[in-house]
Amino acid sequence: MTARRQHLKSVMLQIAATELEKEESRKETEKQNYLSEHCPPLHMPSSMAELQELCKQLHAKVDAAEEEKYDMEVKVQKSSKELEDMNQKLFDLRGKFKRPPLRRVRMSADAMLKALLGSKHKVCMDLRANLKQVKKEDTEKERDLRDVGDWRKNIEEKSGMEGRKKMFESES
Repeated sequence: MTARRQHLKSVMLQIAATELEKEESRKETEKQNYLSEHCPPLHMPSSMAELQELCKQLHAKVDAAEEEKYDMEVKVQKSSKELEDMNQKLFDLRGKFKRPPLRRVRMSADAMLKALLGSKHKVCMDLRANLKQVKKEDTEKERDLRDVGDWRKNIEEKSGMEGRKKMFESES
């Protein structure tokens, strides 16, 4: 089975190689035909006047080719500009706009409102002004901590048998 697969692969490679050779020879003949059609063989003149005339003719051909190249470039630029304008009109008609990439701006709320509304309007956006005042109630733990005071005194009071007796009495 693998021998047959190898044989088929080698046959395919041979066929591809001959096709490539045919393609190269076809391209070469096309190139020769184009050159013979568009570029007649150059005959070197023997006198100086004929040589100058040939140079003038060649310069005229180069100038004509450059003008044609410039005209083509202008047409391409004009058509690309028209395409951009049409694409923009299309986006405008559809209502879809390209969003520019946004940058993060660090600005306070007051500065943002001032920028939006202008400098005439005095806007102060104090977010804490409308908050309720809440009185903090003392919890039992905080009262205990305040009552305990210095920890050294507390340990001295609890040390010994009297301290343990007090601790049991205070729990019950």
